[in-house]
Amino acid sequence: MAVIHRGEEPPLVGTGGSGTIFISGCNLGCTFCQNYRISQGKDGEGSLGTAVTAQEFAEICMMLRDKGAENINIVTGSHAIPAIAEGLAVAKSAGVRIPVLWNSSAYETTGTLELLRESVDIYLPDLKTLDSGIAGIFFNAPDYPRTASSAILKMLETADSKEKVIIRHLILPGFLESSRTVLRWFAENAVGRAQLSLMTQYTPIPNGKPMPNRFLTEEEYETVLNWLEEYGIEDGFCQELVTGNEWLPDFRKQNPFSSELSVPVWHFTSRT
Repeated sequence: MAVIHRGEEPPLVGTGGSGTIFISGCNLGCTFCQNYRISQGKDGEGSLGTAVTAQEFAEICMMLRDKGAENINIVTGSHAIPAIAEGLAVAKSAGVRIPVLWNSSAYETTGTLELLRESVDIYLPDLKTLDSGIAGIFFNAPDYPRTASSAILKMLETADSKEKVIIRHLILPGFLESSRTVLRWFAENAVGRAQLSLMTQYTPIPNGKPMPNRFLTEEEYETVLNWLEEYGIEDGFCQELVTGNEWLPDFRKQNPFSSELSVPVWHFTSRT
């Protein structure tokens, strides 16, 4: 699925919107994934989507460019890096010159990231947690902290300016110490090398899996904002406190978001 998306960080949206391609499947199992219909499926069903060739992938990139997209924003493609790298190479050879944005959970090896060195211009990784217990329960990956921190350090090494790496962190209600550890890591490893995007949009998903069962509170939000000052983190973005599930995407629709957030460009059901 591909859309012109206006819900990303401001410099990524610009005036034309971000040309977002959602990749089906995922190498994590986040219990509260907002994109679960394409990442994990539901009730035993497979995830939504369809296979495309490198040429078809390139044609989707061209459609996004022709619609005025500021960039090509590839979402959760960690499990398909070789194929995506091939598709991006075809797109570039066909004249797609807008920046490529790698939007991932950072659960990838430094070796596979090397395959993207010639294709990716901007990195947008999550740093979900540095607590292996939380990673095992909520993300189905106890090794996530070690893997993700190594991957992000590789991205920082590859990028040549702080504008080319934006590290996202979603605050989990009731687990503020996990966020504090992430902010400390950012202060020690990424200040001056990346921007931080602090996200508050955590939303419980009614699927019976273990997860925090409430939204973030105003008090929790203010606590984390105070830590930004404590750790001297100034470059980046803070999402306003978001509660409710009206904004959750439905990828069965041609436009999974509200019309204010996105414009559909390509859908797997019609391949148009």
